[in-house]
Amino acid sequence: MYTVTNYKTKKELKEAFKRGERIEVYQPGGLFPSQRDVAVALEGPHYPEPHRWYASAEIKAGVIVKVS
Repeated sequence: MYTVTNYKTKKELKEAFKRGERIEVYQPGGLFPSQRDVAVALEGPHYPEPHRWYASAEIKAGVIVKVS
């Protein structure tokens, strides 16, 4: 799963979360809808760049509420 904002590093993602930014997620192709309340695996940066970071997060209604 990806974040809507294309964070280049996991550190950027965590800093944005700490600042209280609303971080939404999506799954390319819509195979797994992001509007559920679940734990997800995130990856970045976005394709076609090679993924260089991975993170775990909890989402509610498609928005990250916890990231690690």
